[in-house]
Amino acid sequence: MRVSTEIADRIIEIATREGAALGKALSIAVVDVGGYIVAIRRNDGARPLTPSIALSKAYSAAIMQRPTNMLQAWAEHEPVFFSQIATMGWQPIVATQGGITLKKDGEFLGGIGIVRRHCR
Repeated sequence: MRVSTEIADRIIEIATREGAALGKALSIAVVDVGGYIVAIRRNDGARPLTPSIALSKAYSAAIMQRPTNMLQAWAEHEPVFFSQIATMGWQPIVATQGGITLKKDGEFLGGIGIVRRHCR
């Protein structure tokens, strides 16, 4: 199974709606299992750099096959090694909140990256 543009657009639509309800301007990226862009959006009010950050979060979750917050301990305990790994792909690998794996029936499909900005 793969992440279709229809699925990616639906994820972005839901995230945008939920973010707006919380007063957050979001940038959202959805990538496939290889970390390649399926869809990306910077909503009104989101800062210009945030789509790139969202893409790095989605990419990291997809290729590392775990949420990006789970990479934080690794980055803290082995900073030199992690800093080398972080530059090996076509996008930076990040250890922070906001990168989520996308799975269905136990199969990795890709990743989602979200960056938020408070707008109220």
